[in-house]
Amino acid sequence: MPTLTTYLWPVLLLVASNIFMTFAWYGHLKFKSAPLITAILASWGIAFFEYCFQVPANRLGHVVYTAPQLKMIQEAITLTVFAIFSAFWLGESLRWNDWIAFLLIAVAVFFSVHDWS
Repeated sequence: MPTLTTYLWPVLLLVASNIFMTFAWYGHLKFKSAPLITAILASWGIAFFEYCFQVPANRLGHVVYTAPQLKMIQEAITLTVFAIFSAFWLGESLRWNDWIAFLLIAVAVFFSVHDWS
């Protein structure tokens, strides 16, 4: 019988993974004067740590979630982490239509992970 931690650990690992992923993909935008090759190599190095969290998250998570459910959870986490990152790291606030889009994705996650049996 799965416990609460069986459901929670994959989500926490995905949060950690997405923090690294967001910095790997978008962190360099704050340093546009750095050479492109530097941004690529730094991003690649950061992405290694993303995978160190993402792979175990999906391995552990696939015990209690389906692969589509894991993907939907990951997308919701990605958008949440990105919204925070965008505001605090890049200084770019989300627009009203971004919030509506995020809300629709949250609804999609609900439909994906809810047990309809």
